[in-house]
Amino acid sequence: MNQLHRVTHGARLGLVGMITATLAATAMTIAPAQAADRSHHMVGHRSLAAVLAADKGFDHNWNDFDVLDKAVTTVLKAKPHSPVKVLTQGRTRLTAFLPTDRAFRRLVRDLTGRAPRTERGTFRAVTRAADVDTIEAILLYHVVPGVTLTARKVARSNGASLTTASGGQIIVRIHRTTVRLVDRDPDAVNPQVVAVDINKGNKQIAHAINRVLRPIDL
Repeated sequence: MNQLHRVTHGARLGLVGMITATLAATAMTIAPAQAADRSHHMVGHRSLAAVLAADKGFDHNWNDFDVLDKAVTTVLKAKPHSPVKVLTQGRTRLTAFLPTDRAFRRLVRDLTGRAPRTERGTFRAVTRAADVDTIEAILLYHVVPGVTLTARKVARSNGASLTTASGGQIIVRIHRTTVRLVDRDPDAVNPQVVAVDINKGNKQIAHAINRVLRPIDL
């Protein structure tokens, strides 16, 4: 077993074990709507899964969502009835914070000490460090069900605690024009919103973030 494999294997066992312990008591179902958004201006039904799939796979653009798209499809292939399926259901309101490819690369670097050179290599490293159940839990921690939060609404939400589809909490922190999300890892740099209102005009909306939200303290 080479050094990289040992480190990755150890990271995988630690990540799987901690997330499993943290989320074991959490039913993996979509939480009830919180502060239901009754706006009549957002009537489109395009799903975020359709938005992610539109890019057609791995490329050289680290600022899009190819790794995330592959993670979603991998979970749904292994677990067709996973709550992650909500991302394919455009008639269901939700807000998602979407980690870019670069965000996943940073996660891999934090876990293994090395940054993959390609998006495909990044995804492979993620799957070596985490099993499908763990990836599912991480994805659900990025989804806020039942509400369509546009950038304008997020900008008025400083200090708000958002309940995610995994049952965990993330907190919105705003400083001037910077929006950060506080996750459960107090030692890591908090993700920053780097693009807003993806899929605006639809019931499912998203904002891009530059790091992966962590549902537990790594």
